[in-house]
Amino acid sequence: MCGIAGIYAQDGAVRRDMLSSISSALAHRGPDGEGFYYDDNIGLAHRRLSIIDITDNAAQPMADESSEIILVFNGEIYNYIELKSELKEIGHTFRSESDTEVIIHAYKEWGFECLKRFNGMWAFALYDKVEKLLFCARDRFGIKPFYYSLSGNSFYFASEIKALLKNPEIGTTPDDEKLLLYLSCGITDNDERTLFEGICSLKPAHYMTVRGGKPENPVCYWDLSVSKELFSAGNITDDKSAYGLYELLRDSVRLRLRSDVPVGTCLSGGLDSSTITAIINVLIREENPLSVGDRQKTFTSCYEDERYDERVFVDEIIEKTGASGYRIFPDVHNLRDDIYSLITTQEEPFDSLSIYSQYCVMKLAGESVKVVLDGQGADEQLAGYLGYQASHIRSLSLSPAALLREIAGIMKHHRRFFIDAAAKLKSGKKRRSYLFGVVPFTDRYAGTLDEVLYNEMSGNNLQALLRYEDRNSMAFSIESRVPFLDYRLVEYIASLPLDQKIRGGVTKYCLRKAAKGLIPESVRCRMDKMGFVAPDEVWFGEDISDIVGNVFNSDEFASRKYWDANEILKDYNLFLSGKTGYSKDFWRVFCSELWLRIFFDGRSELL
Repeated sequence: MCGIAGIYAQDGAVRRDMLSSISSALAHRGPDGEGFYYDDNIGLAHRRLSIIDITDNAAQPMADESSEIILVFNGEIYNYIELKSELKEIGHTFRSESDTEVIIHAYKEWGFECLKRFNGMWAFALYDKVEKLLFCARDRFGIKPFYYSLSGNSFYFASEIKALLKNPEIGTTPDDEKLLLYLSCGITDNDERTLFEGICSLKPAHYMTVRGGKPENPVCYWDLSVSKELFSAGNITDDKSAYGLYELLRDSVRLRLRSDVPVGTCLSGGLDSSTITAIINVLIREENPLSVGDRQKTFTSCYEDERYDERVFVDEIIEKTGASGYRIFPDVHNLRDDIYSLITTQEEPFDSLSIYSQYCVMKLAGESVKVVLDGQGADEQLAGYLGYQASHIRSLSLSPAALLREIAGIMKHHRRFFIDAAAKLKSGKKRRSYLFGVVPFTDRYAGTLDEVLYNEMSGNNLQALLRYEDRNSMAFSIESRVPFLDYRLVEYIASLPLDQKIRGGVTKYCLRKAAKGLIPESVRCRMDKMGFVAPDEVWFGEDISDIVGNVFNSDEFASRKYWDANEILKDYNLFLSGKTGYSKDFWRVFCSELWLRIFFDGRSELL
């Protein structure tokens, strides 16, 4: 896990001072080493976080034995041992025990097709000196970031936007259309554009070639097909579906435990992270039962307010597994100190303060381990968010009996959620009227369930969550691994009928069945959805209302072209007096204002 960057000039030499400055901006991603490569009109930089083969043999930029292939790589190829054996049989020789060297030889053997053989997470740039070609690629789900921009006839790339901003000609203005989309419905990662004009993100499952400093159109090398089948039948039984899911998830976890440094687990107390924790526990006990307490560390955010606290579920997992539990209590006093750092870390606005809970968990984990496993990706595959229920109802429109069963299940398990959601939708629609210009709106739950799950996996929601995860973990020099996004498991879940995802109002049906006997029933059968939440409404309505009020009353806020400051302030005061309800719209305008100050106004202080 590392930070990568580079400059490919169309003419002339690369500015080494500029690349050095860009590399320095990525120091938190790789505090264990720094390396550079220069040749003619190209320069590559690498910041190292040593995880696999921590010797100097694995230092980057890494070249092949002929020095014709040079690579900078961020991520992990989990099946590198198997690929290495295959390549050795073909005749390749290796000088290190790293997965980085496997990428070089895989490219030499299979060219661009090597990407289809990798199981892992990656963003890399490989320079082929013979072809004068820069080969840039990103993993199937975009777990690892790759940003790029053109400036002064040169192609720039880096692992983070902040690094590219070291060039004062890059990212100088916001992308107004993207910012309005975020303000309207919280969407930021729906395409290759970022909220910085002129800075793009290489899309997941895409690669791009750059010749002579000129990028060519990205190419998609993998896509997902989500089954439209409504019901399990024939050979697809509940037991077989659950068994297949468990076996693939177990193998995914096994691969993601490969490391030469300590590995921990983010544990929220929900179904996904609890299942991962339990599988790790099974694997450790099979190897050495007495080592569980030392080898299995879990990290959790807690709140004294019981409405946002999941300790009762976390305690059950800790008791069942014998793992060590580390806890942190995010509070509003720390938030006041951390909010500048949090927004700077994330680089683009985000949709709620649950990101702060995750930030605090990563900060805690950074004191003990260099790698964590986390549960991202399960909700988007297995319809874990309650909003997916509406999409599923739409899918069942031609099956009246099944439709009635689902409606009955929703009313039984989720009545309160949908009543609250309706009120928030109404508030959101009203508050969008406070925005200026042509305000875009996208309903992420529009369409049938298979269509929505495909969009969630390939579009905004998963991409946003993975961005949050990457920035929060790497801010504390931690590699975060996500077992639910092993492509074999993703393809398997996508092939299952929709009733293995939602049935009778019960979300993640197949995973719940697979986890039976593995985790406590109280956790397996939970119907609420939390997962590192934060008390946004309480903090916004009480604890930081003075800060929010100062921002909404400021001249800077009033001068923005994106919103009607007077109407927003008036509505916020009504919320403080209890006359209107809370919605994320308040957070979005507040977060956007601070983001504009940090990245465009040149403010060294927030407030």
